[in-house]
Amino acid sequence: MTIQKRILRVQELLGLSHENAQSPEDKELLLTAIEALWFIWRNGQLYEFEEYYEDEGANAPARIIAAFDTLEEAQAWLKARPIPPDMAHVLIANEYHIVMSSADRQKRYLPPSATLAYHIAEMTREGLPPAVAHFATREEAWDWFKAQTVPPLQSVIQIGGEHYLAVYYRNIQHRALFPFSVVDMLKRISPPAP
Repeated sequence: MTIQKRILRVQELLGLSHENAQSPEDKELLLTAIEALWFIWRNGQLYEFEEYYEDEGANAPARIIAAFDTLEEAQAWLKARPIPPDMAHVLIANEYHIVMSSADRQKRYLPPSATLAYHIAEMTREGLPPAVAHFATREEAWDWFKAQTVPPLQSVIQIGGEHYLAVYYRNIQHRALFPFSVVDMLKRISPPAP
């Protein structure tokens, strides 16, 4: 089923639910969902949504909308945007950050996000997943990753005995290697109870 047909079908189902909804609040919530789908359609974002939907189904790490080497680059990029992309993720020096702004959009923030740490923690809940490739150095791993014309959204690899997640963000054609040790961030956020 094409993404256009899928969205139209979902809108039909939401419309039926809207007609049968009992409370004005439920009707308004369903109308909001219908309009969100029209927003995607009318703003020419069908194919971006389709890619997003496929990525979500692949259980890959949260998408990013941009990647920067430094915080200064990220701040300059955010300052130059007339409307900040609130709640979107960006990478800064290979670490996840979330875009936030004040209600008037004048103050903009890029706080660190533990999103990737939670993703890897979930992946390793029942033990380390097997690595698809093993490398002695990060440079060897990077060469292997760059050589893939269409890499998977995520691959577990091993570099010098440590597990890494090789992630391809196809929406911005960006590749990143993350050590599984990023889950240690979660221990700092919420230390174990005594």
